[in-house]
Amino acid sequence: MDLGLSGLASGFDWKSFVEQIVQVERVPQQRLYSEQSVLAQRNNAYSSLKTQLSTLQTRVEALSDGDLFDQRLSTASDTTLASASATADTPLGDYAISVTQFATAASLRGTDNPGARLSASSDVSGVVVGTAPLATPITAGNFTIDGKQVAVESTDTLQQVFDKISTATSGSVTASYNSATDQITLSKASGELVLGSATDTSNFLQATKLWNSGGSSATSGSALGVVKLGSALSEANFGTAVSGASGEFKINGVSITWANTDTVVQVLGRINDSEAGVTATYDWTNDRFMLTNETTGDVGVAVEDVTGNFLAAAGLSGGTFQRGKDLLYSINGGATLHSRSNSITEATSGIEGLSVELLTTTLGTEPSVDFSVSVTVDTSKSKQAIKDFLTEYNKVQSMIDSYTASSTDSKGKVTAGILASESDASSIASSLRSTLFGQVTGLSGALDHLADLGIDSSGDDNSLKLEDESVLDTALAENIEDVKDLFSNSTAGLAVQLSEFLDSTIGDDGSLVAHQDTITKQISDIDTQMADLERLVQANKARLTDSFIAMETAQAQINQQLTFLQKIATTTSS
Repeated sequence: MDLGLSGLASGFDWKSFVEQIVQVERVPQQRLYSEQSVLAQRNNAYSSLKTQLSTLQTRVEALSDGDLFDQRLSTASDTTLASASATADTPLGDYAISVTQFATAASLRGTDNPGARLSASSDVSGVVVGTAPLATPITAGNFTIDGKQVAVESTDTLQQVFDKISTATSGSVTASYNSATDQITLSKASGELVLGSATDTSNFLQATKLWNSGGSSATSGSALGVVKLGSALSEANFGTAVSGASGEFKINGVSITWANTDTVVQVLGRINDSEAGVTATYDWTNDRFMLTNETTGDVGVAVEDVTGNFLAAAGLSGGTFQRGKDLLYSINGGATLHSRSNSITEATSGIEGLSVELLTTTLGTEPSVDFSVSVTVDTSKSKQAIKDFLTEYNKVQSMIDSYTASSTDSKGKVTAGILASESDASSIASSLRSTLFGQVTGLSGALDHLADLGIDSSGDDNSLKLEDESVLDTALAENIEDVKDLFSNSTAGLAVQLSEFLDSTIGDDGSLVAHQDTITKQISDIDTQMADLERLVQANKARLTDSFIAMETAQAQINQQLTFLQKIATTTSS
């Protein structure tokens, strides 16, 4: 028989009875749970308040920084010519600037025609047009000489093309090559020579730089042979061969190495990627290399072949140096000042914190570019900081009001706010109010109340509002130092006082933090109490359960004995 079944022997539902006893014994736990729930809500409310106070503290710290009120607004009279900026240390005033020369970058222009000639002599029978080292490769097709079409193939030699010209024009036009100048000349026996037509399909005339002259002959506009940038140095058609398997050169003291298997483009890229401070380029039209300083100003470009002769082959070691120019300017009619860039800074002007970026780099037809820069107090940032402070202050007071106020429902039931009984919350609200609403003593200026800035209480609660914004604008425009003193005076300023109060409230050792720690400990203590009570409840439940099982056991035995006696009595009577 399973005696754990409630009332199986006794007929008494003792399990329900035990559960009822357990519920009664758990009543103190329910009271503790309710108390703990209130404490948790209170702690959450304080956490929200702490977060809002921290936001307010950020706004207060901004106002306690005196630099906020020293911000400068710099404005150029002509924003197409210049832009300006200033720091808090820049002297106020107007600065008339006259620029008589703009800064340019220095450059080293290599000698013309470092590329080898098409041919060492007038014989061009070995020059194949499709592979000739020209700036623009010749394309196959037709071109026109004096109204006659000449067909050219990429496999033709230059001499074969000359012969085709003669044949097409019945000998009236002849072509020749001058190895000394590396140029082609077309000559007509008499009359004007006319080159090209709208139907030409080959670029032979353009690639060889032959243009109409209006006379009976035409000569290439410049030397034809150029350096082949995409070829290895050993095969790049330099007039002076690059000697050696590898080498090194320096630009502005920075070493750059090369191998004769490198392409010209790779070497130029190595220069541009280095710290030499120059940009290396190649001028296809004039067949020359150029190094240009990446920064402007009258500074040099130093080059040196250390091993090998790359710079010499490229015409750079014997090139022409074009000096850069400094920016020349004056301020308020003073002495001429220099800057290596097209920017005016404190370093060159001597005006602390002033920077002017020129947006034009040409004088045009005028002898100078003239404009002015006005440096005034920038009140927009301090005004916004004050507004932001008021917003966050009012949020704190509104939050405290919501947590401490009582509400009444339609049936007249009054519900107290979660922090209604907490003096800490009310104390924070009153301390903030008393700090801001009174007179600030110990200041040297004429402003010692927030009311002097058009700020006053709303009259209905602890909030503040900007009653008259024009009063604030006037104070910032005419008494910025007094406004600064009102907030950021190192001992008496409102922001300094509030910062100290907030730090004592929400700082690591602040009163609000300590109070939350106390509440957290109370919540933890209740957890311990409820656990202890639950252990007692479970112990009592086990004791009662054991007692009733023992009762069921005894009742079962009695029932068995009674059944046995009843059987004996029945047997005897029969």
